[in-house]
Amino acid sequence: MDSSTTIRALAALAQETRLALFRLLVEQGPAGLTPGRIAAVLDVPPATLSFHLKELVNADLIRARQESRFIHYSADFEAMNGLVAYLTENCCRAGGACEPACAADCMPERVARRAATRPTVRVARTKRVKRRAA
Repeated sequence: MDSSTTIRALAALAQETRLALFRLLVEQGPAGLTPGRIAAVLDVPPATLSFHLKELVNADLIRARQESRFIHYSADFEAMNGLVAYLTENCCRAGGACEPACAADCMPERVARRAATRPTVRVARTKRVKRRAA
């Protein structure tokens, strides 16, 4: 995710009703909800809800899918995870180690990335031994 997409997503979420709407759709999972159900749960007038749905769709945070006569809105989990990843990608970079207060996903991903790019000591020794034998 790039910075302009991130800014657009954060701007869309920087409003109380849209944030509540997005959180509601995240809770519902991929099945999503119809606008009528969303309006009932959030107690938002239809015209206002339509505006907020449009803003979240334009920010690529939610998706709309047609099923018969109904439109179902659901959170775009890939976009949500991309936003969180963008916000935490440099977590504790300057300090060298994550503090316990940092996101739980911050440390494991960084460790996994390092492990995947560097051979372990055992693998490196095995390669040296094989070279000497050849």
